[in-house]
Amino acid sequence: MSPENITSNGYVEHVLVCLSPSPTNRKIIEEAAGLVHAFHAQFTALYVSKSQEETLPEAEHKRLHNNIRLAEDLGATITTVIGDDIPFQIAEFARISGVTKIVIGRSNIKRYHIWEKQTLTEQLIAIAPDIDIYIIPDSKADIKENNKRTLPQFIVPTAKDLVITAGTLVAVTCLGLVFSKQGFTEANIITVYILGVLLNAIFTRSHVCSLISSLSSVLLFNYFFTEPRFTFHAYEPGYSVTFVIMLVASLLTGSLAFRLKDSARESARSAYKAKVLFDTNQLLQKSRTYDDVLKVIANQVILLLDKDVIIYPVENNELGAGYVYARNPEESAIGLENAEPEVVNWVLKNKKRAGATTKVFRKARCLYLAIRINGTVYGIMGIRVEKKALSSFEYSVLMSILGEGALALENLDNEKAKEEATLVAQKEKLRANILRTISHDLRTPLTSISGNASTLCNNYEMLDDATRQQMFSDIYDDSEWLIQLVENLLSVTRIENGQMQLNKALESFADVIDESLKHIDRNKTEHNIKVDHPDDLIIVNMDAKLITQVIINIVNNAIKYTQAGSTIEIKYGIEGQMVYVRIADDGPGMDDKTKEHAFDMFYTGQNRIADGKRSMGIGLALCRSVVEAHGGSIEVTDNKPSGCIFTLYLEKGDVAINE
Repeated sequence: MSPENITSNGYVEHVLVCLSPSPTNRKIIEEAAGLVHAFHAQFTALYVSKSQEETLPEAEHKRLHNNIRLAEDLGATITTVIGDDIPFQIAEFARISGVTKIVIGRSNIKRYHIWEKQTLTEQLIAIAPDIDIYIIPDSKADIKENNKRTLPQFIVPTAKDLVITAGTLVAVTCLGLVFSKQGFTEANIITVYILGVLLNAIFTRSHVCSLISSLSSVLLFNYFFTEPRFTFHAYEPGYSVTFVIMLVASLLTGSLAFRLKDSARESARSAYKAKVLFDTNQLLQKSRTYDDVLKVIANQVILLLDKDVIIYPVENNELGAGYVYARNPEESAIGLENAEPEVVNWVLKNKKRAGATTKVFRKARCLYLAIRINGTVYGIMGIRVEKKALSSFEYSVLMSILGEGALALENLDNEKAKEEATLVAQKEKLRANILRTISHDLRTPLTSISGNASTLCNNYEMLDDATRQQMFSDIYDDSEWLIQLVENLLSVTRIENGQMQLNKALESFADVIDESLKHIDRNKTEHNIKVDHPDDLIIVNMDAKLITQVIINIVNNAIKYTQAGSTIEIKYGIEGQMVYVRIADDGPGMDDKTKEHAFDMFYTGQNRIADGKRSMGIGLALCRSVVEAHGGSIEVTDNKPSGCIFTLYLEKGDVAINE
């Protein structure tokens, strides 16, 4: 995070703009974006829904979505919360999210009476005194536009709601007539009507229907159940009070029922959103590849929207082939043959939504969105929306899913970069260790070879045959040690750089053992080497040259670190689907610490060689790398009563015999 994003108090600047269907909201969003640019701040756009968005007039619904898209295009993170108390929802979200500045609009309309309710901005200032609040005034033209849409916001009832209301009134009136014939008091009948208002509020979506039900209940009670009946007159003056109380009780009951129903719906939607995001997070944590993450994102979007999805992965800012994820793969509405490359490339280039239900490529079949975070695009998702715009709730959950997915992809990138950095560090460490070790370990044999050769050149005639033979033998031994050292170094370097290629073929393991014994240390004559060949022919799928080098290294290691006259036994056979090779000696053995690090690079333990040539500690490390590259394993154990046993396991090869 750059220093300019930090305030003088050490907090990150975070600007919150409030969204609404108001015509002036576009101006407010642009002002907030300017503030974000000036302070280099985080940017969030918040829409507080009363769960009545589906009933907004078409013009307002469209205007709201245009405002949401504008905020997104300007870099805002879109969030939707649900609640009746809008100022409280804004203040609570700001507190939880660490918002430092709120940008909101306010009309120039004034309160004319002290008992009128405070405006939203006045309430917000009162409950969020610690947050900087920027108020953008509305223009007079916008005030008129807002006034024009006040009445339609009461929600015009649908034909279905009117039928339910009429049916409820008829039902409770009939029930009241039955109660009247049975001699029930008027209080019981009033309760029946209040029950009808309550049921009507539950089964209809319009507040107007609740008002109609309340007024009609009073009129019907007056018409059917007060004297004189079947008129709207009442003899007793106390009935006027009864009617008023009944009307108030009906209105309060209907209002409370609507609020409970809205609260239940909001709770259900919030719980659903939380569950979807929790499941998404859990699934993404288990994903270990890009394909797994994209599959999780697609499946969660299908679960949310019940629509077909197509995803184009992006790598190094280049689009890959699209993958279709369908609700029903056999009846998918999307096919790769129906790809819309112009729209997809536009979204990749501009990092904004496009396609169906937007102003850009509106004739496209799908709505396309970027799976992105911190300016990096990891994929483009296309959703077959059937020309129907997503609700703000659906869009909010969708953006949360895409955000979670983008974060998971970013984490995979970070893990990959970390692994690459670790690999580079290991390679550098390997090079440093090799150079440091070579500078010391090559000096002794090279000095010996040079000294012996100089002595032979200058004093050849003065030396007797036995001395000359010994010096020739020393030169040969030192050169053989250097050759094996260089071979191991080259092999280790190829393995560490990932350049070792296995030339596998089916080989007889007996031939590999015999070839290895031809190239072991010349001092083998001082040791008793035994080979236990099984009766059956054993075939292994391996790189014979590398496995030969492994056996040479282990046997030479036993020759170096065991006393003269020791026994080295080589035995091999079959265990299940693996071929085992055991190389055992009766030397001094290894302590537990040495066994634990025996196969580590450049580890030499406490052993020293009498001739001064110190082992570099790469022979056994090379053996392990070669064996594991073949899909096998290697281990070292104690040989009772003394000595070590090196055991390596290789996959058995199968030979097809054609008769």
